[in-house]
Amino acid sequence: MQVFDWFGKWGIYSKDKTAFKEFETGRTFTYKKVNVLASALSKYFKDNMNLKKGDRVSVLAENSIEYIILFGVAQKLGITLVPLNYRLTSSELDFIISDAGCMLIISEEKFANKITTLDCYQNIKFKLLLEELKSILAGFESEEFDGEFNNDNQTEEITEDDAAFILYTSGTTAFPKGAVYTHKMLFYNSINTELRLDLTSSDRSINSAPSFHTGSWNVLMTPFIHHGAFTLLMKSFNPELMLKALDEEKITIWWAVPTMLKMMSDSEMFEKVELKNLRYLVVGGEAMPIDLIEKWHSKGVLIRQGYGLTEVGPNVTSLNHQDAIRKQGSIGTPNFYYNTKIVDADEKEIVNEGVGELALKGPTVTPGYWKNDVATKESIKNGWFFTGDIVRRDKEGFLFVVDRIKNMYISGGENVYPAEVEHVLLNHPKIKDAAIIGIPDEKWGETGKAFIVKNELSDLKEEDIINYCVERLAKYKVPKHIRFLTSLPTNDAGKIDRKKLKEL
Repeated sequence: MQVFDWFGKWGIYSKDKTAFKEFETGRTFTYKKVNVLASALSKYFKDNMNLKKGDRVSVLAENSIEYIILFGVAQKLGITLVPLNYRLTSSELDFIISDAGCMLIISEEKFANKITTLDCYQNIKFKLLLEELKSILAGFESEEFDGEFNNDNQTEEITEDDAAFILYTSGTTAFPKGAVYTHKMLFYNSINTELRLDLTSSDRSINSAPSFHTGSWNVLMTPFIHHGAFTLLMKSFNPELMLKALDEEKITIWWAVPTMLKMMSDSEMFEKVELKNLRYLVVGGEAMPIDLIEKWHSKGVLIRQGYGLTEVGPNVTSLNHQDAIRKQGSIGTPNFYYNTKIVDADEKEIVNEGVGELALKGPTVTPGYWKNDVATKESIKNGWFFTGDIVRRDKEGFLFVVDRIKNMYISGGENVYPAEVEHVLLNHPKIKDAAIIGIPDEKWGETGKAFIVKNELSDLKEEDIINYCVERLAKYKVPKHIRFLTSLPTNDAGKIDRKKLKEL
């Protein structure tokens, strides 16, 4: 049995315990069943497709038990999973599939039309529809297996530095970068998560995040697999259905972004559910407003905020729920196995209190970007990963995200961080949502343009917003231009899509 074969271990320790349930179908799988099917599929891939350690397998599909079984194959056989974003265009998918150099591609039928006409698809040696994979697994279920296939599959030892995933990240570069995610990263992210969140095998959670996102795999799900806990799989987020599932499935821990929690708290279902088993919610992506924290606290649900990124962790910091109000907006303190430092523009370390770029070092730092030495060397220096995030550390050692370095613009020689201006705007009673970007200005070099979503029936005008900012911000931080929108564009992670704002 491979050292990193978590299903193999739990298939022995807690073989009859339910590991996963699909919300939409009601299908349930025990740890033994997942282990048996992952073992059988490993043997099938090895014998019929000659797959071996390091071969990339791309998957274009939503959350499903079959996807989980493929993760089991990654830990048993050593293949590397390349989750594909089913929201991308064909040309965007073409780049990722070609860049990863996949041996096998598995696609859910409803997404297959995005890739079947691509040259990269024709060049891939093996292709399966997810529905075909289901049939293969159903065939295994009809046979008698004892689950002891692990040693038969082992052609060479999987090491901690071998890649379990390549997770492609979008950003400011022209093409996405494939962050290599190793078995060592999986292990230490799980340990960091357990130590800060007090995870046990009795915990229960829901995964509704998109399957191509590191959060879907690594915020709670892979730590839960490591700990032999239970996960309910949902294909997408719906506030009413989520509240109902949290209640009926007796969920103990769940993670989300503030926008999701706002939608849930505004639902009529919020008052109807008890949520008595929910120990706390793990919140990331952005700071959660105090009024929203207090609304969930009044329901008896505690809030823990944190921070992470695809290339590191992703569970990097955590704010204990006891500090949710006292340190509102903080991402907390670093998790167990991390070294952190804050550096200035010259990469000189800032000690004690201060503001600068966050750099991270530890066993959950990616070894680099797939086939991209330039990007790797730009981000990883002497073992430190430079996050591109500007943070502030207070006198107690708590961290606060100020903004992304690349979101920053310079107006009249002064650095302006949009997040700071957005925080001021979002405190306006007539503003529902806001985002700032820097645009060219003949006099100042750059100046701010604010995109504003007003509350319903609001009579807010441009001059009202500018006057409001003048009273609360230094002059160079006040946005010079205002544009009203009905909603702000967001990316797949639910964050504001600043590229689209610049296109506007």
